[in-house]
Amino acid sequence: MTATDTTPRAAEEEGSAMAGERTARGRSVRRLHPGARLLGRRRPTDDARDERPVLPRFPRPARLFGYALVAGLALLYLLPFLLQISNSFKTEADAAADPLALWPSTPTTVTYERLFGLGGEEADSVPFPRWLANSALVTVLITAGRVLFDSMAGYALARLRFPGRAVLAGFVLAVMAVPGVVLLIPRFLVLNSFGMFDTYSGMVVPLLVDAAGIFIMKQFFETVPRELEEAARIDGAGVLRTFWSVVLPMARPALITLTILSFQGSWNEFTHFLVATQSEQYETLTTGLARFVSGGLGGGSQFPLKLAAAVLSTVPVAVLFFFFQRHFIRGANAGAVKE
Repeated sequence: MTATDTTPRAAEEEGSAMAGERTARGRSVRRLHPGARLLGRRRPTDDARDERPVLPRFPRPARLFGYALVAGLALLYLLPFLLQISNSFKTEADAAADPLALWPSTPTTVTYERLFGLGGEEADSVPFPRWLANSALVTVLITAGRVLFDSMAGYALARLRFPGRAVLAGFVLAVMAVPGVVLLIPRFLVLNSFGMFDTYSGMVVPLLVDAAGIFIMKQFFETVPRELEEAARIDGAGVLRTFWSVVLPMARPALITLTILSFQGSWNEFTHFLVATQSEQYETLTTGLARFVSGGLGGGSQFPLKLAAAVLSTVPVAVLFFFFQRHFIRGANAGAVKE
């Protein structure tokens, strides 16, 4: 046998030996590490396993029952508001005869005309435009102040390093746990001592800062990457410039959430305005409606007039929330999960 005949055969035998060695080595690796074969490729069933829902799908009758239950609870929740709107368009006789009817027998807008001074001599008995103007004024001032001061305080607690920072943050949380009713008498004494009782400043200044707003902004600012602030400082920006031009624009979801909560809280505020004022010229929608419902503005039930005023006081907050609810939910979840 020649050398040319033995060379291919030897190469073939050597290749078979190397293949057998690799096979034996792979078996030993799989025997020692059962999960090693998953490192290079995935099992065919992995994709199907990932696409399966976390919870098993309920049967169709159970799902239909759940949908019906949720819809029923929603209608039950909306029923008082629907009755409020319906009775506001009724006459006093119709509202007294059938207050639970969702559609008035003789719809009328006389109650809304009386509220805005278009109803003749009886319109002067309910100063609704003055209530509305006072509520709009104090709500805008309080909301603007809270957005500014709460964001500044939240940034200071989240980023600045100063002695007593942790104690101050704990104090903010402690204030959130104190019921507001406990502070009514001390608040009245402070306002009376500083000469701010029965004034617009006494209505606005004590509500310019809110502990819950500080906490919301602090949690959001802690999620902002520090590299952005460091880059701004390298470019020569100070603390205020970094806060105003770099960090604050990134906090838009949290700012919208704080704006909605501040607007709703100040628009619906009652107890503070009750202890901070006593003159009728400073009455807001909440204090004016309370005096109206208690019978301080004329006799009779006047259910349609009272309910019309309640509807108009509800509309601004509802409209604001429906327009910004997407940002509100995003901002409420901001800072809940830290990376």
